[in-house]
Amino acid sequence: MYGTEQADIFELMHKSRGKDYRAEAEEVARRARLRKPDADSLLDVACGTGAHLRHFAELFGHVEGLELSEPMLAMARKRLPARSAVHSGDMRAFRLGRTFDVVTCMFGSIGYAATTAELDAILRCFAAHLVPGGVVAVDPWWFAETFQDGYVAGHVARTDGRTVARVSHSTREGDTCAMRVHYLVADARTGVRHVLEEHTISLFTREQYETAFAAAGLSVEYVAGLNAGRGLFVGTLLDGAQDQHRP
Repeated sequence: MYGTEQADIFELMHKSRGKDYRAEAEEVARRARLRKPDADSLLDVACGTGAHLRHFAELFGHVEGLELSEPMLAMARKRLPARSAVHSGDMRAFRLGRTFDVVTCMFGSIGYAATTAELDAILRCFAAHLVPGGVVAVDPWWFAETFQDGYVAGHVARTDGRTVARVSHSTREGDTCAMRVHYLVADARTGVRHVLEEHTISLFTREQYETAFAAAGLSVEYVAGLNAGRGLFVGTLLDGAQDQHRP
């Protein structure tokens, strides 16, 4: 779970590393409208600080978000139009009482599902919040078959009188990625401080993702090469499936 300080530096760091939230949002919108040309409402699950959602708000007539971390939720609410609701909730089990043309889950967030049973439950929740013929777009975490054990990354960002250095180390522990992220944050007022994040992220196979889509009544296509190489799953709610998991 992200605390206030981690939420504050999260987007700064990834934007400075070249992550193009706008381009990713536009690609998702394009692929969603290939399947549902009239798509105009979107729910972004595990929306974080709203970095993708604020761009989705410019591409769709109505957007909403769902986020478990309260500090990230607060940041998302500040940056979105007043008409856009951002809900506190867990992607494993949520009921918003309405449906959307598109449901998204970006930046590998779905990897926080601990088991295939949780993955299945998440996709069922997504399907339950779709209109007939609606679209689900999921940016997965690395597959079990593509994960690089022992991967190390590092970056330094400078902005507004603050310098942030980030170093991460990811190792395979069974069917999970254990990622430890160290930040050194320095500014004139507080000096230098250390912030540690520890993440346990499931290494599902491509087949396990596709099975979860199918079990939720969704077609599925995997688009390789997008999202820093993790790819993108895009699924459409099949005829007759919309009543299976209705909230």
